[in-house]
Amino acid sequence: MKVGIMGGTFDPIHIAHLIIAEEARTRLELDRVIFIPAGEPWMKTGHIVSEAGPRVEMVKLAIMSNPSFSLSLREVERPGLTYTVDTLEQLLGELGYDTQLFLLLGWDSVAEMTAWKAPYRVSKMATVAAFPRPGFNKPEIAMLERAMPGIAERIVFIDVPFLEISSTGIRKRIAEGGSVRYLVTDAVGQYITENGLYKA
Repeated sequence: MKVGIMGGTFDPIHIAHLIIAEEARTRLELDRVIFIPAGEPWMKTGHIVSEAGPRVEMVKLAIMSNPSFSLSLREVERPGLTYTVDTLEQLLGELGYDTQLFLLLGWDSVAEMTAWKAPYRVSKMATVAAFPRPGFNKPEIAMLERAMPGIAERIVFIDVPFLEISSTGIRKRIAEGGSVRYLVTDAVGQYITENGLYKA
């Protein structure tokens, strides 16, 4: 079985997240893609992240029309800081060690992998599927190889449609009273409005 892992704060989840996940699913012939909202991500320490409840609900609404997408609450339910290596170990234990995991990451996150907890173990448990991110250069394999020997054979670059959409930009637009229609799904947009999220 081939499974994609789409992690993030999803604050909020937007159209680019969904496009990337679907492109990865079709190009890599994945059986499914699991969306895993972050609980208390260690790399976001010092940054304001919305409560898990609304972020989880928005992911549910965004992916409900795609039977190949599913939601995992393992990180939001795990106490303390969350690390990718722990999540992957749990998934392999549950899905079986013959499962092929594909970690879907933007170029910015791939470049930061060398600072992660146990990056070498991460690279051995999952193939990295890297996609472009606005404002970031393609990661240098040589730099990654120093911390994760063999990563060159465990990384694939996916040329997805380049959309300059970010959760930060969406929150800013909402705070300024702007429209986010077509940046998020209709259901997510309605949830944001009804719950007064991201208002200034």
